[in-house]
Amino acid sequence: MANIAVSHVDHPNLPVTSGTGTLIAVFFSAWLALVFFLGARGAFVAQRGAPPLALLLGLLGPLTLFLLAYFTIRPVREFILSADLRLIVGMQAWRWAGLGFLTLYTYRILPGIFAWPAGLGDMAVGITAIPVLASLLRKPGFAGGKRFVVWNLLGILDLTVAVSIGALVPILAPNLYGAVTTAPMSQLPLVLIPVFLVPTFLMLHLTALFQSRRLAS
Repeated sequence: MANIAVSHVDHPNLPVTSGTGTLIAVFFSAWLALVFFLGARGAFVAQRGAPPLALLLGLLGPLTLFLLAYFTIRPVREFILSADLRLIVGMQAWRWAGLGFLTLYTYRILPGIFAWPAGLGDMAVGITAIPVLASLLRKPGFAGGKRFVVWNLLGILDLTVAVSIGALVPILAPNLYGAVTTAPMSQLPLVLIPVFLVPTFLMLHLTALFQSRRLAS
């Protein structure tokens, strides 16, 4: 079984149905275009002190579709389970760009209570993606181990914490932000982060966990 697991990661199978990959690419393209369209119309902007329901819907909607497709559509599930983990982990390295949150805080565009945990958490995941990728390259069976699972769970936790701060503070403590709020996160171009990039990174983490569970079993 271990040899099978190592072989699967070292030489990922191509998706059984090539049309599935095309369908997924169309989904992401349409989703991105929809975010630009709605963002330009201010559809994600919420009133001060009101819960950011549109942002949450924009985040949870695609993520829900991803999970439903994985558990109900076999070609999609096979496509996800055959994805190259090295590429998936490598894409998480882009989260080093969380440094941008700290830059926006410096220029008083975002509040520190949001920018610091979101920025430092993303940077930590982006930096650690490099040794995780190196471990996969050196030992493909690493994907079935506990450290790989923990790293992905921490990556999900980081995104969850950032989203929770942005969603709960306006409800529980609307005056906590002060003059600087997270309102820019509901407008272009920053709105792309919560309603496109965050769910995309969550999907990548879930894909890694699905494959890890399969390999471990």
